[in-house]
Formats: sequence, structure tokens, C-alpha cells
Amino acid sequence: MDAFEHVEEKIKKSNILEAQARQIADLEQKNRDLETSINKEFEIFFSAVSHDLRAPLRIITSFSQLLIKKYAEQFDENGKQYLRYVGESAQQMEELIEGLLAFAQVTRDELYREKVDLSQLAHDLIARLQNKEIKSGRQVDFVVEAELSTNADLHLLEIVLENLLSNAWKFTSKNVKARIEIGQSLQGDVSAFFVRDNGAGFNMAYVGKLFGPFQRLHTANEFPGQGIGLATVQRILHRHGGRIWAEGQEGIGATFYFTLA
Repeated sequence: MDAFEHVEEKIKKSNILEAQARQIADLEQKNRDLETSINKEFEIFFSAVSHDLRAPLRIITSFSQLLIKKYAEQFDENGKQYLRYVGESAQQMEELIEGLLAFAQVTRDELYREKVDLSQLAHDLIARLQNKEIKSGRQVDFVVEAELSTNADLHLLEIVLENLLSNAWKFTSKNVKARIEIGQSLQGDVSAFFVRDNGAGFNMAYVGKLFGPFQRLHTANEFPGQGIGLATVQRILHRHGGRIWAEGQEGIGATFYFTLA
């Protein structure tokens, strides 16, 4: 190859690289445009859910309460109970909508990583949980490993830990000596945080259903809830490049492990 052919070959390679760079830039712009379009669709969805669906639910709740309050004497016990069912069902739907909004919101929020004191966050959430449930008079033994820390979005990690602790609190509600533990351990070759309880547990045959929206392994009569929390937790951890998995045994308890990249 003479000098002219060598130069010509270099020019061809340069042109190919420039064309590839333009294609990559175009693709990145199209992805940004698509993301903007999706976000606009989300805004429309949020507006519809937060207003168009919640408004009639609040009317149903208000008028069922009004009927019980002002016209109670005109209803027999069955009639009063039916009205209570209406109000309770509307409240459950309101909670379901809140859960759906939270589930969708964690995808839209910007991710701001910072060093998080996970031990302190756990103590803060435990205090909040105990204050909220102070009337229950429950005695729960909380054990939090010291000096747990990670690099994550503080707001989103708070949602993760709050959901896991709330679940542990809920599923130990029938235990006389409830125990909830937050710590870190080596799982195979991976270091994972965990939330462990000695509550109702679950059958490992159905572990795959735990993290799907609206999937429940216990009836609402046994333990209240909408089946959105763990799906939200999984989505947050996936955004951090991490994952979550669980181990449990019926009547013995459950442990939820999670990682963050």
C-alpha cells in the first residue's frame, strides 16, 4: 500500500467513525425525546388518578358517613353495616390509588446518590413506626446493627426501609415476643443488607409472587395491605442497580435481603 492509499484508507475510517458518532448522537436524542414523551404521559396519568378517580371516592366516603351520622335512626343494624362496608371499601380504594401513585412515582424521581447512615435511618423509622402504633401497646424487640452505611438516594432508600419495616411490624402482630432485626451479612459472595422478623413467614413455593404488584400471600382479613409495597421496593432497588430477594418459613418468620450497586 503506497502513501496515497494509506491516507485514503485513514479518511475512509475517519468518515465511518464520524457517521457512527452521528448515529449514536441521533439515537441518544431519540431516547431523550422518548423519555420526555413518556414523562408527559405519566403526568397525564397522575392527573387523572389523583383527581378524576379520587374525587368520586371522597364523595362516596363523605356521603356514607353523613348517612350514618344524620339518618342512623332510619336504618336497622344491617343497613348501618352496609353503609360501613361502603365507606371501608372506598377507603381501601383510596389506599390502593396512593400505592399505585407511589409505585409509579419512584420511576419518575431523579436519583441523587449520597452516603446514607442506614443504621440511623432504621432507628428513625422505628421510632416513627412505634409512635404511630403507640395505642396498640405492642412490645417489639428491635435489633439494629451499628454503622451500616451505603451510597444511595436517601429519599428512595427511606421508602425501601419503611416498607420492609412496616411489613415486619405487620406480620409479627400476632407474636407475643416479636423480634425485628436490621443488619448486613454475606450471602454467597455478595454483601447484602437484611430485614428479618419472626412473624407469620410464608411458603417458599410462592416466593416468586412476593414482588409482583397486587400479589399477596396472606388474605386481607389476616393482614391488611394492598400488595404494592414490595413491588415498589423492588423497582427502587433495580434503579440503584441492586436487587431484593426473600427467604421464609410459615409460622417461623421471613428475611428480606437487598443490595445496592
